[in-house]
Amino acid sequence: MLQIEKNYDFRKRMLAIHEKDIRNYNLKPGDNQLELKNGLTVIVPDDEVIFTAARDFADYMLITMGISVAIAKKGAQVAGQTITVELAADNGVDLGKANGYKGFRMDVCDNILITGFDDRGAAQGLYHLEEMMTLKKAPFITKETVYRKPMFAPTMVHSGYGLDEYPDEHLQAIAHEGRDAILVFVKDVNITPYGYLDFNELIHRAKKYGIDVYAYSYLQSGKHPSDPGAESYYENNYGRLFATCPQLKGIILVGESVGFPSHDPHVAPDPKSVVDKDGLPVGKPRSGWYPCEDFPEWLALIQKIITKYNPDADIVFWTYNWNKQPEEARVKLIENIPEGITLQVNRFECGNKVHLEGREIITADYSIHYPGPTPIVASECIAAKKRDIRLYTMTNTGGLTWDFGTIPYVPAPFQWMRRYEGMKMANREWGLSGIMESHHYGMYPSFISKLSKWCFNDPDRDMNEILDDVLISEFGEECLAQMKDALNDWSDAITHYTPTDNDQYGAFRIGPSYPFVFIAPYKNPGMPYAHFGNRIYHQNYLQMYPHEVTGYRGAPVPIRIGAEIRSLEKMLAKMEAGLTKMNAIADKNDKLLQLINLGQYMANTIKTGIASKKWYKLVGQFTCAETKDEVLDVLDRMEKLLLAEIENAEATIPLVEVDSRLGWEPSMEYMGDKARIEWKIRHTKYLIETEIGNQKRSALLGGEV
Repeated sequence: MLQIEKNYDFRKRMLAIHEKDIRNYNLKPGDNQLELKNGLTVIVPDDEVIFTAARDFADYMLITMGISVAIAKKGAQVAGQTITVELAADNGVDLGKANGYKGFRMDVCDNILITGFDDRGAAQGLYHLEEMMTLKKAPFITKETVYRKPMFAPTMVHSGYGLDEYPDEHLQAIAHEGRDAILVFVKDVNITPYGYLDFNELIHRAKKYGIDVYAYSYLQSGKHPSDPGAESYYENNYGRLFATCPQLKGIILVGESVGFPSHDPHVAPDPKSVVDKDGLPVGKPRSGWYPCEDFPEWLALIQKIITKYNPDADIVFWTYNWNKQPEEARVKLIENIPEGITLQVNRFECGNKVHLEGREIITADYSIHYPGPTPIVASECIAAKKRDIRLYTMTNTGGLTWDFGTIPYVPAPFQWMRRYEGMKMANREWGLSGIMESHHYGMYPSFISKLSKWCFNDPDRDMNEILDDVLISEFGEECLAQMKDALNDWSDAITHYTPTDNDQYGAFRIGPSYPFVFIAPYKNPGMPYAHFGNRIYHQNYLQMYPHEVTGYRGAPVPIRIGAEIRSLEKMLAKMEAGLTKMNAIADKNDKLLQLINLGQYMANTIKTGIASKKWYKLVGQFTCAETKDEVLDVLDRMEKLLLAEIENAEATIPLVEVDSRLGWEPSMEYMGDKARIEWKIRHTKYLIETEIGNQKRSALLGGEV
């Protein structure tokens, strides 16, 4: 039974790396299995990353399997069962398919030998042992030789614990999930959007887990590279950052955040505004939203400054938000960026043309609605391959997208596996090597992040077999068939999602706490200390950026709204079908109960999303009504819709009470917790009693109240 939680209690679960006492003592080892027993010694070389992983392994064995393990340094004389961890450079073992960064070979006989290509690979070997025992629910390891090597590096994630917050336990969990790089938003040296953070201290702590630190630039770019004093200007921010923190692995440069005063005639002269001195639109995007012809000049200057302090810095240029720009301009920029710059192309699904219920919609932002890659991504990857540029992309494979703003991950494994297939193709065909797996919403360890870790390994395994292993490990073997059937429904459900800005920044951003507005605009109170708080959602369904109002991301909303409602109703039906199948499982562990709770929250969010569209239509009908009867009819339907939405909100409160991660997101903090849902209910009752009530009285009187 799930227990009531206070806000942020989910962090307690995140800090508990190892599950307690999952061993099934009724199981006995098979003929081809090695049983690990009390008194086992792990022998390690003098290496911080390996020693840290060995301590993790000892904790796992005691907490999870009830077995006491000793750790000894290489060369020590030990008796009994051993796991020896070494580096290939020291023992000369042939790594074969595992020969490469983070690769390892594991030989299991009467004892175990783990040979890592490097210390990070050796650490992954120990984590792999833990995963195998968790799968079997017993300390039994098959006698065989195992080879593993990651397909992608780096694998970059933001914190799922809190914006730019990385306690040791979260770093430990990230390492367990096979990720090797974390991202920190950087406004200045040791300054993030939340204030002071000692970057070098974080780099030092992350290093022992085999994790690199990348700066995500929010640094100012106030000068064109040809301006007088430009080099000293950028020396004072980018140079000072790397002079102070030379062990930063690299930096992410995305146009939206680093737009400078470009001379390109296609963009507005002011990089911070698209209007002139009189407030009229100039008809051009800001420089951060266009592949300006002088970005290569700017990059060359930044590269010159950074590499003075770290010659090996990974300077990553991200083409995010340029999917709406001409392919010719995007490709031309790629053809001209300086040698040594890494290219991160767009988002894997960006610019996808979605055909839903007879209407075309363009995927607005991070989404798993479409697996990818899109033609836009392909064109940029092909251009990068022609130049032999190191190639990354944004994949969201930490488990979460902007399809739902306040959940920890999207439980749609079959759809995720379709994305993995596209990524593997990009790896083979275009040389895709690195991935960014989350944005500010962070990575929350889940069965989806475990699935991607296992699927992103060489040698390749059948992904359906991997999914079976992950589901058994998480939810038990007895319910495997039922779980796969239910999760297939949920994977199908996400293909009916409407990935528009109106939804991703509307009802789906904050869930059932989303307020409906009629006469007066109201917005949920945000957390005063949050980075974005209530600033990145819109309570008016059509209140989007100017390009959205003109139908920029697809057909104008009035034309497509009926199709969107029908599509979301299909999505809801699929989510509820999966919930019915999961609820029918007899023996549910806590992980399954949490998953069911998450699924119900998603279903309730879909209900709010559908209602927001119907509400928008009703507001329009009210505005255009010409008779008293028409007005009263629309107001009655409005009231009925709002009453149903109150019921939906009330039904959501118990869901967020037992999972404090629901309704929360790192940059917004809590926008959908119990307090905000209760605010939404009070606000909705006000709409019914006051705003709709006044309009009814006005209509009955035949004039103004």
